[in-house]
Amino acid sequence: MPKKVDVERDVRQRLLWVRMYITTGNSGLVCRRCGISRPTLRKWVARYKESLIEGLQSQSRRPRTCPSQKIFATEKQIILELRSKRNLGARRIQNELIRIQGMHLSLATIHKVLTDADVPPLRKSKRKHGLKRYSRPIPGDRVQMDTMKVASGIYQYTAIDDCSRWKVINIYQHRNANNTLAFLEKVVEEMPFPILRIQTDRGNEFFAYKVQKRLMEWRIKFRPIKPASPHLNGKVERSQKTDLIEFYSIMDLKDPDLNDRLAEWQFHYNWQRPHSSLNNKPPIDIVCDLFPKIPFSEEVADFYDLSKERLKDRNYHLDLRLSKLKESV
Repeated sequence: MPKKVDVERDVRQRLLWVRMYITTGNSGLVCRRCGISRPTLRKWVARYKESLIEGLQSQSRRPRTCPSQKIFATEKQIILELRSKRNLGARRIQNELIRIQGMHLSLATIHKVLTDADVPPLRKSKRKHGLKRYSRPIPGDRVQMDTMKVASGIYQYTAIDDCSRWKVINIYQHRNANNTLAFLEKVVEEMPFPILRIQTDRGNEFFAYKVQKRLMEWRIKFRPIKPASPHLNGKVERSQKTDLIEFYSIMDLKDPDLNDRLAEWQFHYNWQRPHSSLNNKPPIDIVCDLFPKIPFSEEVADFYDLSKERLKDRNYHLDLRLSKLKESV
């Protein structure tokens, strides 16, 4: 930044040029004596006539418009609201801008907005250290399934692949066996790979006789987890939490087209949304990367041994006794 003394000296010098021109009326004479060009003299004379002494001060050369500028006050406000109201980090903000606003901004741009606004640090959830993440090696090897009550009369069924995180979701008015069968058909149809086994909690809707018989007909193994151990179904549990934070928090639950909006969210989740557990790739990238290793439906059916399968009982301890009884026969 120029010193105040230098600024005042420059103003006095320009004022001398202008007064000499006004006195003589000869621009060529002024330019020769002062060692300046005619355009320079014309510029300062015009500024003096417009604003007097103030017009002789140096002005910023910064362009008034920037064609390449991507972010303005409106975009900055949206970014800051996503951070303050929903506690989202830069990558999730980037994802929400694409999904909701159709706005593509780089992480560096979003970071700059947050830094310039001096927002407080992101509130991170407390996680246990030293936990080892695991996932199945091939898509379809295990699909975790669960239900979640969103509101009265709104129950979301969720199925997520353990390996690729490919997700299928749908809303029903009740949590029962009939809706479970309807959702299973949707899962088998929409997952882009054959399913070897399905893992659920011990909810009544999954243990119904007709549900288990349908899985046997489709040669899909049914593997319920132990009671009071939701961590074994951790991927679907975390996925449902993401749905609550990123989808339902901005939706009108009375919207008659809620299931259509949910289908759009499912597409975004599977095809566009980056996942930190997948090295910031969407599930479709993992499916494509592992596509050569995915077995055909006939091969998956061959893995199924009906003699080793049986109808499961929802009572865990009774089910254990039935399992030991089957092994002893």
